[in-house]
Amino acid sequence: MKKLILLPVLFSAMVFSVRAQPGELLIKSGSKGLHLEHKVAPKEGLYALGRLYNVNPKFIAAYNEIDLNAGLAIGQIINIPLSDTNFTQKSKNGTPVYYTAAENEGLLKVSNANNKVTMQKLRNWNRLSGDNIAAGTKIIVGFLVSKEMAALAANNPPKEQPVKQQEKPVVKTEPEKEKVVKIVAADEKPVVKTVTVEEKPVAKTEPLKETIPEIKQEPEKTEPVFATEEVLVPVSTEQGYFKRSFDQQVRTSPASKNTTVTSGIFKTTSGWQDAKYYLLIDKVATGTIVKISNPENNKAVYAKVLGEMNGIRQNQGLNIRISNAASTALGVSDTEKFIVKLNY
Repeated sequence: MKKLILLPVLFSAMVFSVRAQPGELLIKSGSKGLHLEHKVAPKEGLYALGRLYNVNPKFIAAYNEIDLNAGLAIGQIINIPLSDTNFTQKSKNGTPVYYTAAENEGLLKVSNANNKVTMQKLRNWNRLSGDNIAAGTKIIVGFLVSKEMAALAANNPPKEQPVKQQEKPVVKTEPEKEKVVKIVAADEKPVVKTVTVEEKPVAKTEPLKETIPEIKQEPEKTEPVFATEEVLVPVSTEQGYFKRSFDQQVRTSPASKNTTVTSGIFKTTSGWQDAKYYLLIDKVATGTIVKISNPENNKAVYAKVLGEMNGIRQNQGLNIRISNAASTALGVSDTEKFIVKLNY
């Protein structure tokens, strides 16, 4: 009887053990940007994934174009978006995120494929002395900022594997053979004398060690974390942190969209101190910078696209949602529904 009672307990422990092992986080690239792939385990839903990866479950639902209230199937693959909220390439604070190098893919190509993270950081994080990487090697390209994921990784640390670099072929030189010299006198029988040619010592040259300059890490800036409480008045820095990014964006691809839309608000702690404003909008690539203007007072801010709106019932009747700090900077009076102009 005791054995029958222990069986459910052991089964539950096995399920928890499987769930508690996150494994290596492998970065992927798609039309909506960089993301991670998660295979759904038993009893996992969007809210559980949101806590695990430090992402609002609404963004996960919009990113995967699924209903927020729909259940997930065991084994289903869910894409987890990586953004300023939960992914950093400025410091080593977080759980490592890896990129698998392809054939003939050096450090420069790895950098270009991952938000152009500096090659010096890639060398430091992976303890590399050169830029050549063997195919199939996993390279750290950033860090997931999540307390829950960090706790799981601490309980189940992955085995660290050295980064394989492509080795140059070694040319082997054979030692000189002894030379035989025959000396024959006029009245003597031929005598064979062996003369050994002294080998010159080969000077071994050790490979030059690359001097890596010490990089002083700046303290991380606060990224947007979704909350339920509003903070006070935001700091104004020339219509927002992303204004310079918008100017660079329009130089590369001139703005062609000018439209008037109905907007709502979502709450976040970002923007009040750093003037980083965000918005949700359909059919616009994540990371795009959009100029938002209030036609009532001609105030404008610049905001970055975090994700889409579709598939969420609370967004019916709205074209976009902007962060509460952005609405305050625009001087919006009606916080439920209001009109703004977009340019991007």
